[in-house]
Amino acid sequence: MHRDEPEMIADRRLRRRRAAVRAAVMAPLALALMPLAAAAADIAPHRALYAMSLGGTRTDSGVADARGTMAYEWGETCDGWTIEQRYRLKMRYAESQDVEITSNFVTWEAKDGTRYRFNQRETRNGEVDQEIHGEAKLDGPGKGGVAEFTKPQPQTLTLAPGVIFPSAHTILLIDKAQGGENFISRQVFDGATAENAVQVSAVIGPKVEADADSGKKSPLLQHPGWRVRLAFFPADPNAEKPEYELGMRLLDNGVSQDMVIDYGDYSIRAKLDDIEALPKPQC
Repeated sequence: MHRDEPEMIADRRLRRRRAAVRAAVMAPLALALMPLAAAAADIAPHRALYAMSLGGTRTDSGVADARGTMAYEWGETCDGWTIEQRYRLKMRYAESQDVEITSNFVTWEAKDGTRYRFNQRETRNGEVDQEIHGEAKLDGPGKGGVAEFTKPQPQTLTLAPGVIFPSAHTILLIDKAQGGENFISRQVFDGATAENAVQVSAVIGPKVEADADSGKKSPLLQHPGWRVRLAFFPADPNAEKPEYELGMRLLDNGVSQDMVIDYGDYSIRAKLDDIEALPKPQC
């Protein structure tokens, strides 16, 4: 996962907004055992474009600047959710050469939350740095399962009971926020690295009504939401501090706005530049 190279993970973790956007995108066990089809969240399939920039930095971080773009598409089929996330990010360092990272991450997730396919290709300064491909299955809602990788090398990981996938995590966040809860902690597997699920703790702020100015850009933004702060802990159960934190405004239709990814010594800001609705399937 390149955990000692922060320039390699700057955008890779944005898909947890999922969380989510996932976000994306991140609770009592009773809800975890309910089929996701019964979730209250009304997700709006959409395509969004974000401008990425350096949010803040400590003098000892070595990061001088960061610029890039991210395209994020959350689609819907009759039986699942599709995510495609593409980004290009250039990191400039004070005492080392610049690094340009590009990534294409594509996933499909069953609406019942039990099946998940993932495929990622990432380059670094034009050279392929990592390819990840595989699929994961759970034995049922709330039950354990396995994740099987074919790239970067064949391996099988055991997923613990309670692990969920990214779209399910975002939907859970919205459902819990609508119910007035302000804290959720879950294990989430997204296949972004060749490692097991990570622990994601979410703090949900008070409900924020739709912003009139943002609503002029698209009807998708004429929705209330919540300020959400997600802390991502590594798979190591002994870890006491998160690898990074993600702050965002998550709308009740699954759209994420103005995200900030905080790595401690520097942060990356992602500002929503454009958004359009995608069609819902006729099932």
